[in-house]
Amino acid sequence: MVKKRDRIKTIFAVTLGCKLNYAETSSILERFVKCGWRIASKDEQPDVVVVHTCAVTGQAEQKSRQQIRRMIRTYPASRIVVIGCYAQLSPERIENIEGVDVILGSKGKFDIEKYCAAEETGVFIDVAPVASIASPVPAHSLIENREMGRSRAFLKIQDGCDYGCGYCAIPLARGRSLSIDPDVVLDGARALAGAGYCEIVLTGVNIAAYRFGELDFAGLLRLLDQVDVQRIRVSSIEPDCLTDELIDVVASSQRIMPHFHLPLQGGSDVVLRSMARRYTTAYYRDRLFRAVRRISGCAVGADVMTGYPGETGEDFQSAYDFIASLPLAYLHIFTCSIRPGTALARQVQSGLRQPVAHDIVRHRSRLLRELGERKKREFLASCVGREVNVLIEECSCGEGSELFCSGYTPHYIRVRIAIEGSLSTDPLIGRERRVKVLNVSGDLDLEGIFVT
Repeated sequence: MVKKRDRIKTIFAVTLGCKLNYAETSSILERFVKCGWRIASKDEQPDVVVVHTCAVTGQAEQKSRQQIRRMIRTYPASRIVVIGCYAQLSPERIENIEGVDVILGSKGKFDIEKYCAAEETGVFIDVAPVASIASPVPAHSLIENREMGRSRAFLKIQDGCDYGCGYCAIPLARGRSLSIDPDVVLDGARALAGAGYCEIVLTGVNIAAYRFGELDFAGLLRLLDQVDVQRIRVSSIEPDCLTDELIDVVASSQRIMPHFHLPLQGGSDVVLRSMARRYTTAYYRDRLFRAVRRISGCAVGADVMTGYPGETGEDFQSAYDFIASLPLAYLHIFTCSIRPGTALARQVQSGLRQPVAHDIVRHRSRLLRELGERKKREFLASCVGREVNVLIEECSCGEGSELFCSGYTPHYIRVRIAIEGSLSTDPLIGRERRVKVLNVSGDLDLEGIFVT
């Protein structure tokens, strides 16, 4: 048995799941840095290792457990602290993993003193009911220890959700929807811009549900549009929140990117009602077409879930045909995961809904993935021959000595650009450059050349 060190100097963190988790991990690390700690590299043996977990699906929980065990093996002399949604929902399962020292829920993870708390007999656990969370904790990417070359930052504006979709456990892990004071949000955005980030990605559980007093999400975007940063990107938003006002704000802005991730989840009205989603297919279609017609070059992606208990062959075909008819740039395909404590779990347990057979789910998932690949290929093909702005994020070597750099367009499409031998890579990273798109690569990225 390796004896763990008493004197804590360094901290290291791994994060699973959403952009919100990444923003929160960074802010937790920054709290330690301000108290004199140092963020360790992955090659060191840090005093504290933090695993920020996810619980959006059963697979996410499995990956969280695997990561916890990996950190215990890799850093046997470190104090292992597990935080995040999985820690909130299933602390007893994590407690049974030998080598875990501390488990902190959604509220306790921001109290850095608890990371060093000791329990005489076993694991220190602080998991409070999410109903006790009175206000959201601000969070954003690292500022004082910003990773060199990183051009995109995450900024938390909201936490929790009031929607109560039948399949979703996130409200159980994070509580009700709470919005961060706009002055705090703006201070965070200015700090990120001042630290050298070129793009700020707004994060939360349901960011378009933002409301602070009389200020809604569209109003907050107007304020953020005045921050001196190259790009502001809206992450995933619910279809019922994509209002005409919000579309107009994005359409009239040079900073806010023409890109939305608009979760569909179910492509038939029968399944949408079963999920307790707040829109119909007709409403989704209207919002999507309104956005792509009003916002120049707008790219919209969608989450699609298949295998929802009770989904019939007719439901699936209706969804497939509906999705095929939409001008979507890409799809993220998920199979339904029945989460404990949700309305769906109770319906399945009572026999009200019957799970779909695994072989049928696999078949439907494959069909949707193929459809998503066609959708993305069509969207990428529409970019060939055009000039686009690309925010350069990294440089790498290809075969032989050839150098490449890559980054993302305003539509969140990755572009790979060959670098001429005389062109230094140093001034490229973190800068926006004009690129002419030449073709679509085999792995569904764009390839282009710099416009001189």
